[in-house]
Amino acid sequence: MLPDRYPEGDLFICDVTDAIPKDDLGTMEHPLFSLATKADTGQRHYEHNGITLTVTPSSLGLATIHDKDILIYCISQLVAKLNNGKPTSRTLHLTARDLLVTTNRRTDGRGYEQLVSAFERLSGTRIKTNLKTAGEEISEGFGLIDSWRIVRQTKSGRMSELRVNLSDWIFNAINAREVLTISRDYFRLRKPLEKRMYELARKHCGRRSEWKISLKLLQKKTGSSSTLKEFRRLTRAIVKDDIANDHMPDYSIRLGLDSNGSSDMVTFVNRGTVPGSGVNSFASLIPPLDPDTYHRARLQCPGFDVYTLERQWREAFAAVGAGPPRDPDAAFLGFCRRLTSNARA
Repeated sequence: MLPDRYPEGDLFICDVTDAIPKDDLGTMEHPLFSLATKADTGQRHYEHNGITLTVTPSSLGLATIHDKDILIYCISQLVAKLNNGKPTSRTLHLTARDLLVTTNRRTDGRGYEQLVSAFERLSGTRIKTNLKTAGEEISEGFGLIDSWRIVRQTKSGRMSELRVNLSDWIFNAINAREVLTISRDYFRLRKPLEKRMYELARKHCGRRSEWKISLKLLQKKTGSSSTLKEFRRLTRAIVKDDIANDHMPDYSIRLGLDSNGSSDMVTFVNRGTVPGSGVNSFASLIPPLDPDTYHRARLQCPGFDVYTLERQWREAFAAVGAGPPRDPDAAFLGFCRRLTSNARA
């Protein structure tokens, strides 16, 4: 892992940069970002379970998984404002140094240069998908960041204040609370593939004790352009490092054969460090709900906080001690319907 460059924090950083890191479910689930360390100028096509995705780079290449640190920072700021009851908009006014420190980046001249390049790739990368955010299906091209601008510079010529306009797609996901808390150590992961694997584990394993996925499917979901043989080698190297150093945040990772001994299987094991987790808690064994389920729950229970309803539903299951539902999404919506019927009765 990269060293924690600011272990004691920074007394000159405003409170909002203490926001808990948040990542949006759409970009966690699907491979929008390049894992390449050099300019990736190839167009990317992805299809899985009815979701189609086309990512087109600018002349500078696709936005990288390291560029995504900036997007996570922006999402975290807006979620913190929502949690504090403050108004939000697609336009954010950021202090460049705060962004660099929070994402564990260098604050020297090179750090600022890399920040400018990252913004250019984020705004230049175009996406076309039928993926839904806040229950709305986007079927037109858009960028992750619509625009950015250096508002103020220091005497040395470095940017000081930035203005960033997020895309409607990302902003809708934030307002719909389609986000997950991630570990601050995410910003310390060196390898692009490690970051991508952590995102997938956080999304799919969540608070469960473990999550298993075939190596071939994992390769597809990471967006890796390597051959399967090379991807296996890269995964083994990450597993070896994790066994030696326990460096992967929240989840350990192992590679072995499936129960039939015929194909590679990757297993992510919950370390019990996910906020609010309790690996041994029954309620946490119910898989995460589909983002679209929250939208349907809001329609069924207008005026209710769907996340409070979800917590009550999970706690009710834990109290009864019954087995986890076969279809968690249907079970939760049934709970919402009963709640609405009782309120009307």
